[in-house]
Amino acid sequence: MTDETLSAHSPFAGLAFSSAPYRGVRVAARDELAIATVLVRKGSLAALTQRLRERFGIELPHGPRRAAAGAVAFAGIGPHAWLASSEKHGHGFARLLKEAVGDAASVADQSSGYAILRVTGPKLRETLAKILPLDLHPRCFVRGDVASTTASHVGATLWRLEDADDSPVFEIAVFRSLAASFWHALTDSAAEFGFVSEQAIS
Repeated sequence: MTDETLSAHSPFAGLAFSSAPYRGVRVAARDELAIATVLVRKGSLAALTQRLRERFGIELPHGPRRAAAGAVAFAGIGPHAWLASSEKHGHGFARLLKEAVGDAASVADQSSGYAILRVTGPKLRETLAKILPLDLHPRCFVRGDVASTTASHVGATLWRLEDADDSPVFEIAVFRSLAASFWHALTDSAAEFGFVSEQAIS
């Protein structure tokens, strides 16, 4: 009898890249994240804000900003729209959100719809400058800022985290079906600086 059990598979698994012998850009796939979109319903912003504060201890960001509390984060991706993520709630995250917000917002599970990379390194900004039409200078794009844009014609949402090892740290979300296209654009851009996968992507 054929085993037809489905298993999780990283959208970045097995994708090739070339690299100079340096560590200018380092990446890690964030396959463990549970993801959902949250869209507020008319006249319910105050209720949504209060319910999320009570359930997760988080202050809902307004505009293109990201806020995090514990394992949960919300990134503003449009007018009264957020991309929510969790590092610990797994497949039950969207259901948990729906229970928390009630009739104040619409929630849709996007865990299988997005692919997210965490990117860092001393040459990260030079790399991203080739593929993103954004000014990522630290005075212009500060910690917690969010942008919905394109990366070499691929729709992408990125946010800035705390710096690490004197290097900027960003997370970039793209639709899972376009992950390979984004990967090739990113790795080609980073090749001259050295590109390293910080963890096995499988």
